[in-house]
Amino acid sequence: MFAFNRTLDRGVIRPVARGYSHLPRPVRSGVRNFSQNLREPLVFANDLLQANVLRSLNTAGRFVVNSTVGVAGIFDIASRWGMPRHDADLGQTFGVWGIGAGHTVELPVFGSSNVRDTVGRVLTLAFYQPGSQSDTVSSVNAVATVGGIVDGRARALPLTDRLEHSPDYYAALRDNAAERRRALVEDGRRGEIRAAKSPAEGRAATGLPMNP
Repeated sequence: MFAFNRTLDRGVIRPVARGYSHLPRPVRSGVRNFSQNLREPLVFANDLLQANVLRSLNTAGRFVVNSTVGVAGIFDIASRWGMPRHDADLGQTFGVWGIGAGHTVELPVFGSSNVRDTVGRVLTLAFYQPGSQSDTVSSVNAVATVGGIVDGRARALPLTDRLEHSPDYYAALRDNAAERRRALVEDGRRGEIRAAKSPAEGRAATGLPMNP
């Protein structure tokens, strides 16, 4: 499975990401902001599930501000107004509840994960389907997802280029992904309102978000 993911990354995703990384910074920022803004309702829901009330209010404020003043999320006005972005997903929520990560698994396309986060991913895909009754909204979400994938992979290029020189590339990616997930769970337990430390490294080998 790792060999399949690496072939897909080398043949398709990484070349596209390298080309994308040469686009002007404002364009890349707009793609990232738009994609992240559409994920804010999911982040908000998980903030509530983690009993991080202040974080949920911050997330709701971000979504309202960026969706309006930020022109549908293209501009991250909320961060400038003291509402920094953070990430949250169902795998993290399970971790905050005390559920262990479980065994490591290598998912097709999504890369290294674990049993807990995989269950969180499946449940999210099953129950969180924004715009499922609207072709327009579904198309917008599809565009944002593709944009987020490419942008995330581009930001992860320095990390994966460095890890690829490790004696065991698979183990290096696996351990890095596990460490990032542990840090994300601890971040959820603290529930602090602050910007993420290393958004560029929060991606799997293929560049996809660890959770949808």
